[in-house]
Amino acid sequence: MRRLTTLVAAAVLVLPAGGAAARPAAGQVAAAARAAAGTPVCTVDDERLVEISGLAATDDGYVVVNDSSDLESRRRIFFLDRDCAVTRTVRYPSRPRDTEDLVRAPDGTIWIGDVGDNNRVRETVAFWKLAPGARSPVLYRVSYPDGAHDAEALLLSADGTPIIVTKDSGTPGLYAPVRELRAGQTTPLRRVGEVTLPRSTTSNPFSIFGRLLVTGGAVAPDGTRVVLRTYADALEFDVTDGDVVRAVTEGTPRVVPLPDEPQGEAITYDPDGTALLTLSEKAETESAADPVLLRYPIPDREPKQSSSPGTSAGPATQDTRLDRDRAAESSRDVTGRFVGAVTLTLLVLVVAAGFAIWRARRRPSGRGR
Repeated sequence: MRRLTTLVAAAVLVLPAGGAAARPAAGQVAAAARAAAGTPVCTVDDERLVEISGLAATDDGYVVVNDSSDLESRRRIFFLDRDCAVTRTVRYPSRPRDTEDLVRAPDGTIWIGDVGDNNRVRETVAFWKLAPGARSPVLYRVSYPDGAHDAEALLLSADGTPIIVTKDSGTPGLYAPVRELRAGQTTPLRRVGEVTLPRSTTSNPFSIFGRLLVTGGAVAPDGTRVVLRTYADALEFDVTDGDVVRAVTEGTPRVVPLPDEPQGEAITYDPDGTALLTLSEKAETESAADPVLLRYPIPDREPKQSSSPGTSAGPATQDTRLDRDRAAESSRDVTGRFVGAVTLTLLVLVVAAGFAIWRARRRPSGRGR
């Protein structure tokens, strides 16, 4: 969220950027190459969508929500086509406080987490549930058992229960309702576990802070995987027997770098589950570019293309080539900067040594004194 951005940006001034000045080891070069795999899909240029915090993919487009907004026109559930153009919106029956994430169930039900609380002052947070074909979502209020938390990520269990993942630094907590949700009542939550984020060096605008805060979540279309994201990386977990909580709290994630997104908060799977899709909030400047939907292939999940002679490359093959070219370019760029720095250092040493020899030859020998 934008208030957090201001605080973190100020702190980053006294912290080193993620690996910017470090000598690139072989593993870092490889990581940089992998991180170049994000491919632009479409641009969101609707003036109402500048604080996108939640994203879900459908068969014919996307669903998104903004986070907290003072403008009524931005407090909607937005449906987009495949070109990221808004096709329709759904109003809330009452004003949401801070909608931060959304997930889409297999039957098309959309769950929205109204769980943002920067100042940790809310007595209750909420879920909005939009059933397929419904004209407006239904509100369900919930309360934490251990005081207020700020949160920006939502997951969905196999039985359709929404799970909050908090934005606590380093070890986010997982909270789920203790019983079936009921409209018009406040349902208690219980803490069902926590997730320890792996170490990361992925470059992002908020340096170390950006690697320690969970800002979004999603469930794969077939329910066998879930993903959490930070400002820097996507962390994908395998789900066994539909147990999302166990997957996140006990599993070891596969890391997909999401480098240098302006303020990455939204993430989802594409409809076939072979890639991750992300969106950032728009930066706080008049000249800032509109949010761009990015696609990151998941390793070992990309569909295989025919390599028969004489066949033309399809769209997936072209995307793969583009990803490979970008990866190679990124690797060359990192390596080039390192070689350039070493060369410049050697040049300075040579010049310094030559100057010292010249000074020594011009110095009087001391005879006759």
